[in-house]
Amino acid sequence: QVQLVESGGGLVQAGDSLRLSCVAFGRTFSYDMGCFRQAPGKERERVAAITWSGGMTYYADSVKGRFTISRDNAKNTVYLQMNSLKPEDTAVYYCAARRVGNPDYNYWGQGTQVTVSS
Repeated sequence: QVQLVESGGGLVQAGDSLRLSCVAFGRTFSYDMGCFRQAPGKERERVAAITWSGGMTYYADSVKGRFTISRDNAKNTVYLQMNSLKPEDTAVYYCAARRVGNPDYNYWGQGTQVTVSS
């Protein structure tokens, strides 16, 4: 069982930066991590992902070049550095975990709100 706790959301202006953190509790060995977001009236979107080793990352086209995902396995923490934020980045951001080799994310955090004003 894995529990995920996100932090770092807030209200910022366009062009600002935020760093989201996701701390994992429990048996966290060999989990790939993903960062998702969902805006009102829109489907949930995976914006970034990182493998257990940190050797491979994924970014949605909408955030490529602006967001960076990283992890510190010694601290059981994943970070999403978000730069050059835009109003369209406004959403609830979630982190999620899946066992290595599993296509589905089985564990989800509670989400943190990010609001970007123009």
